[in-house]
Amino acid sequence: MLGVHCSVSGGLENAFVEAAELGIDTMQIFTRNQRQWKAKPLSKEEVDLFTNTFQKSQVKVTFSHCSYLINLAAESDEIREKSIDALSAEVSRCNSLGLSYCVLHPGAAGTQSFETAIKKIAQGLDMVHDANPDTKVKILLENTAGQGTSVGGPFENLRSITENVKSKDRIGYCFDTCHAFAAGFDIRTEKGCDSVFDGFDNILGLKNLKVFHLNDSKGDLGSHLDRHEHIGKGKLGLEPFRYIMNHFKKIPKVIETPKEDDWDQKNLQQLLSLIK
Repeated sequence: MLGVHCSVSGGLENAFVEAAELGIDTMQIFTRNQRQWKAKPLSKEEVDLFTNTFQKSQVKVTFSHCSYLINLAAESDEIREKSIDALSAEVSRCNSLGLSYCVLHPGAAGTQSFETAIKKIAQGLDMVHDANPDTKVKILLENTAGQGTSVGGPFENLRSITENVKSKDRIGYCFDTCHAFAAGFDIRTEKGCDSVFDGFDNILGLKNLKVFHLNDSKGDLGSHLDRHEHIGKGKLGLEPFRYIMNHFKKIPKVIETPKEDDWDQKNLQQLLSLIK
């Protein structure tokens, strides 16, 4: 279960063109322009074209990444309201398109305490769930690099959010390798991976880990630098990717490495070569 973040330039269905060229069975997409608050509602024609293309493709799992603008913990009432509306719309779009998940960066506390931010995030998720009662789409909270006041560096942040959400079964997790390393989790060795994923299991439950973002890191351990590098070309090396490719074969994985030349193909081949 391996793929990339595919482009939807010219139409959502075009993501499957890139997927076919790369020969992948998993992909992540943006269902809308992630740098704008408002998105034009999906037409029946767009939905039908996407779902028909999905059915005919070799892709087994597709999920979205939510807009980077969304901050459910925002201090500004206006930004928080826009964030809740945008996430609610994203869940609805994913449901219409037949996507399994939408991946969400939890948010940033700003000058608020993390406790306040976490409660606001959970309340926002409850509101989104209430607005989308009849959907199987799970919102996946992604671990962050812990930059600035972002929530989600420690696994305990994600657990606290989930504990405060009413419909806990509608929440899952996305593990980003670059973010974890930048947040201080040393996954450069097999022993380190064992320790980190044991901790993840104890705090969040591996059964709730639904997606991996496989990215090497430009930044050092604990640098809180969210800068992705090509697989094996950054500070992580190959060991964490070998570990994940062999220990979590059934969990969908996508790369979010820099889009340049034929590096998607190179990164995919590198990852596939690690399978024992």
